[in-house]
Amino acid sequence: MDHSSFSYLESRKLVKRWNGPIPALVNTLLIAVFFYVTWWIFQDPRGMMRMYTPYVGYMVCRWLLILFIWVAYIFDYWPFKRSWLEKTHPLIKGSVLTLFSVAAMVLLIKGFFVDILGNFGIAYFDPDRLIDMGISDFYAIEYAAEAIMMFAAIASWLSPSWVVACENAPWGKLKQPARGITIVLVTFFFSMIVYFLTMHSHMAILFYPWQKFTAICPPYWESFANTVSGNFHIAWIMCCTVVVWLYETIWERYPFNLIKTDWLRRTASFFGIIGVALALCYFLFYAQDLVWGETIRGTRRLMAPDWRWLHVGEMAIFWLVPTLYLNFYCGNWPNKFSRPVNVCLRTLLTAVMAVVVYVIYYKTSHLFLGTQKGFSHPQQFPMIPMIWLINIFLINVWFMDGWPGWKAERKTEAELREVEEEIVASDVKWTSALAKGLAVGLACGVGLYWLMITVLPWVGENITIIK
Repeated sequence: MDHSSFSYLESRKLVKRWNGPIPALVNTLLIAVFFYVTWWIFQDPRGMMRMYTPYVGYMVCRWLLILFIWVAYIFDYWPFKRSWLEKTHPLIKGSVLTLFSVAAMVLLIKGFFVDILGNFGIAYFDPDRLIDMGISDFYAIEYAAEAIMMFAAIASWLSPSWVVACENAPWGKLKQPARGITIVLVTFFFSMIVYFLTMHSHMAILFYPWQKFTAICPPYWESFANTVSGNFHIAWIMCCTVVVWLYETIWERYPFNLIKTDWLRRTASFFGIIGVALALCYFLFYAQDLVWGETIRGTRRLMAPDWRWLHVGEMAIFWLVPTLYLNFYCGNWPNKFSRPVNVCLRTLLTAVMAVVVYVIYYKTSHLFLGTQKGFSHPQQFPMIPMIWLINIFLINVWFMDGWPGWKAERKTEAELREVEEEIVASDVKWTSALAKGLAVGLACGVGLYWLMITVLPWVGENITIIK
């Protein structure tokens, strides 16, 4: 079987250099050190560059994530040759690919959004233009960074969705860079449409008076989201971003990969991801009502609906960290059961670990990261350090082949067939046992939901994370 018909990530397998948990422990230690050093240099408000303003740092995190996705998933590492990827030392390869991504990010942010769009299209993309119009330096920079960041947030959902859910169709057989350029342009176009439908009105109401001649003010979602803030859209878009990677990693594209018909599988996957994300989004918002009490419009911070919609996205990103860690460094454990059971166990395990990461973060982040203590302080944006950490995961696994704990080897033909099996599965067939399993799973799901909405009010009354 020809390796060139598969992407580099699909054609390689990562093999442990040492037995047992040593590779995971070594990589975890190095990642933790690299995270803290780079956080101090680039993000920490007490550090060197202090990009955590917070929106400048958030913009950089988001666009780095997008560039990594474009390089590895969309362009399949073009213009770098496959032979170079296979033979170059991981440290050199990781450094070159990271610097290449950073350069592309700077060019896109400064060249396209600020210099072109901000000067010839929409003023709020260029902070200097806003300053000249009378906006203070801080708010001019923050508003521009927020607008540019939201493009990245939308693209971080749509770009991988086209690869994971739509399987690169209908351009999957094009050679690079034609395929990459086409998918980037198409997903960028859709991102722009979603941006104008979701975030443009949010940007318009940041200025006084509201820019009602250029955007819908107040925004249309006020009637059902109970806020004029674009944080409502941040909530469901972040959930879409997280569910895409749940679907790609710990779910192994299950259950939509059971659909044999290509167009139906791709359509069901794309909209199924959105459906799951919306369910997650509204549940996490409801969970806050159960823990902290019903939202009150007109209040600020913790009780306000705009902050709680933002916190939905923050809670979702806490789930993504253990999800990627389990997939990258723990071999997508467990693997010994049937695919539905494996997926169920991984989902429950990573959800529990997300709660652990959530608690640890809010108890300690103000001590180590330079953030402010509290859930809803204006300087507390957990999505920034979480995405910064995820970016380091991606550099280590996508650009460095898991070095030093792992090394890359070519997959055998049997292993390449397993890649095809993940796209269109045949190992789960309809039987009476499967029907019983689905019935039991549905009953357990209903029971788990009832248990959670029963326990959460008790949690709010009896457990204090931050004093």
